[in-house]
Amino acid sequence: MLEFDEHLNQEDKDKWLHFVMRLQQFTGPLMAKGVEDTVLYIYNRLISLNEVGSTPSKFGVSVEDFHGFNQHRIAYWPHTMSGSSTHDTKRGEDVRTRINVLSEIPEEWESYLQKWQEINAPQKDCVGGLDVPAPNDEYFLYQTLLGAFPVDESEYPTFVERIKEYIIKAIREAKVNTGWLRPDDDYESSLIKFVEHLLNKSEDNEFLPAFRPLQHKVQYYGVFNSLSQTVLKLTSPGVPDIYQGTELWDLSLVDPDNRRPVDFEKRAEFLKEIKTKIESDILGFIEEILQTPETGKIKMFLIYQALQARRDYLDLFQRGNYQKLIVMGSLKDHIVAFSRKWGDSTAIIIAPRLLTKLVNEGENPLGEQVWRETRICLPSGSSLVWKNAITQQQLKGEREDTLWIRDVLTHFPVALLINEQGETNNDSELIVDSQN
Repeated sequence: MLEFDEHLNQEDKDKWLHFVMRLQQFTGPLMAKGVEDTVLYIYNRLISLNEVGSTPSKFGVSVEDFHGFNQHRIAYWPHTMSGSSTHDTKRGEDVRTRINVLSEIPEEWESYLQKWQEINAPQKDCVGGLDVPAPNDEYFLYQTLLGAFPVDESEYPTFVERIKEYIIKAIREAKVNTGWLRPDDDYESSLIKFVEHLLNKSEDNEFLPAFRPLQHKVQYYGVFNSLSQTVLKLTSPGVPDIYQGTELWDLSLVDPDNRRPVDFEKRAEFLKEIKTKIESDILGFIEEILQTPETGKIKMFLIYQALQARRDYLDLFQRGNYQKLIVMGSLKDHIVAFSRKWGDSTAIIIAPRLLTKLVNEGENPLGEQVWRETRICLPSGSSLVWKNAITQQQLKGEREDTLWIRDVLTHFPVALLINEQGETNNDSELIVDSQN
């Protein structure tokens, strides 16, 4: 509500009110068109940061800042929506988690980038004294290809057309070498020609063989980033939102690409399979989907299990407090952990991060060989017995103040542990002893 100086007369108050209301009419459009639809297509240091509402000059946040944000949210905005993809995101949530991998391997990224630029230099046209694409546009394009490259070979022809449409929209939004009001047809046609050559599967195209090794690596580690992002969204304070189609890998780009029809029949079929396998052989199914992450079933399985936990412990996740958990050990910087508590129910969430330094491509971040002595310090009076809502295992520790990551992350890369004070062990379920 606008507050006025008590000495102002009514005429001055009316003028101030008119000014403020007019200003508010312009600030939104200026932010949308000046920053989100212009700057975010020019400042391309790491384009996963260039998202609606973000600050791309701020290169991520610390784990401490993440916990501080959640503690503030639970205190003041506990029912705010937590969305990772919407109809208006610049890149789908799993495109961003792939591109984030580049921040972990900057030297390798630079090496590949230089190699690609050398390979593709002969394919550039010169328009008005300018090589096409311009260096910034070329840098933007390579990141986009790494983030959105399809996992299903049958989608490749469609992917090529999508990239061609997307790159034209992107450079028009940037308004540097072309624009919506004054499009440069020569620049745009030369850029499309460049893209077509890059993605041509002919034997004389040197780029794709040079591109695929890094693309495979980014895709592999991007899976684990996505799983951590998903479990954090579904368990942190707030109301998690799942945008249409993002139950599986969301490799869409800006609208209209992120508003394409969703194959709901495929998702319904996968969901039916997931429910059946959970009841019959959940650990066998987890092993299967870890070996075939390209299907996206691993993400849908995690979403399903986490939502089941939210349903079963509604007050815990809607009203429960939030407490960061201290992680100890040589790999403490690679774990995000916190608890939610309401009444007799407690949940512990564990999500790995920065895995390129911990496991080789093709390996899973599981077990003692990865996590060694890394452990979580629990609040005093914690239970010895926890149930992993994702794997359905029970974890029986030897100390009430410690959980060993090696014992928690034995089958699945993230964990959601639930405990109710007073509940007893079910001998029919697998018990994993946590050793000192």
